[in-house]
Amino acid sequence: MLGNFVIAAGGASQYSTIIILVIFLALMYFLMLRPQQKQQKKHKDMMSELKKGDHVVTIGRLHGVIDEINDADKTVTLDCDGIYLVFDLRAISTVTAQAPAAVTAPVAAATSEAASDAQPAESAADDSADTADSAAADDSADKDDAAK
Repeated sequence: MLGNFVIAAGGASQYSTIIILVIFLALMYFLMLRPQQKQQKKHKDMMSELKKGDHVVTIGRLHGVIDEINDADKTVTLDCDGIYLVFDLRAISTVTAQAPAAVTAPVAAATSEAASDAQPAESAADDSADTADSAAADDSADKDDAAK
């Protein structure tokens, strides 16, 4: 009877090992493989929607505008401030949604606001400088009077 109990206990440990292995594989799938597959699908969809005029960033962090897409060679020509560079399609990392004009307009508005805010500060600095100069002149006059 004791022998049957030992055999049953050994069989239970085999099942627990298999269950732990299955749980480990399921966790690996949901924590590692599935997110990677989602990311690859998202990147593939982005690459299929590329068109001329899109602002893109390469894997080397070079920003440019798509000038030409060659599907046969799987290359893309980027216009980087007048310099045309040819890259593999796989080199495109992201497509940016912002156009350069949209980015510079708020910066110009912020600069004009900063300039208007800075104007009173400059005049206040001039006033304090004038006050400091007159105070220094008064001190030197007092020292001259004391010396006489």
